[in-house]
Amino acid sequence: MGYFKYAAGLATALTIMVAPMQVSAQDASDKVILKFDGAEIRQSDFDLFQELDPQFEQLQGAQKQLAILSALIDVKSLAKKATADKMDQDAVFQKRLEFLKDRSLHNAYFQKNVIANISDEEVKARFEKEIAAIEPEQELRARHILVKTAEEANAIIAELDGGADFVELAKTKSTGPSGPQGGDLGFFGKGQMVPPFEAAAFALEAGAYTKAPVQTQFGFHVIKLEEKRDRPLPKFEEVQDQMRQVVLRERYLETVKEARSLSNVEILDEELKASYEKIQQQ
Repeated sequence: MGYFKYAAGLATALTIMVAPMQVSAQDASDKVILKFDGAEIRQSDFDLFQELDPQFEQLQGAQKQLAILSALIDVKSLAKKATADKMDQDAVFQKRLEFLKDRSLHNAYFQKNVIANISDEEVKARFEKEIAAIEPEQELRARHILVKTAEEANAIIAELDGGADFVELAKTKSTGPSGPQGGDLGFFGKGQMVPPFEAAAFALEAGAYTKAPVQTQFGFHVIKLEEKRDRPLPKFEEVQDQMRQVVLRERYLETVKEARSLSNVEILDEELKASYEKIQQQ
């Protein structure tokens, strides 16, 4: 769909990056699965572990639970040994831990204050705004008969002038792949056909055919215009997910812009600074 390219890229990346925070509370269903050195490991811990490792999505039911159980025990066992070796006090590890904390907080804030606050009404309103800004675009439904020489094309035009049926001629004489369908090319807009073909087709009135062969790199065409119409606009149901991504992207950028204004950011690399400022202006 060419109408809503504005949404491409960032919004999709954000929805992949930000998994819903669905850790269940400690209620009756949040049972204790195991104890590790006396510490309780609950179903909610399993759920969180699964969210942080997408590979478990490929498994189902008991197989998934068993895989998570095994992986979780392995992780905690090696983490215990790493802590005993004081690896948790390493400067590089501490820096990585701080970054992971920041990223998790970023994701949690985005989930709570952006994703969760986008209503269906807001998405519908954004769709209607886009639709109102679209200029009507004409498209054609045409047939053609493709032959190798101008002489063959002129002979076909003479047959049409004598009352021959275009569809039957296309089926028997066209060398193009649409020949068996009576030369039917379906609907197309400007820019979808080679220029000489497009110019000739758009110059016709509905029901008319070209009175001279139209030459392209494929051969010589006789073209008949079946119908002209304004290209149908998309229905909300067809693009609502895409429009939600548009709203999501816009809301995210607004949220980040506000957050940046409350921070003191100084970029010391001049080349990076110039590139960053250029992107912000765009």
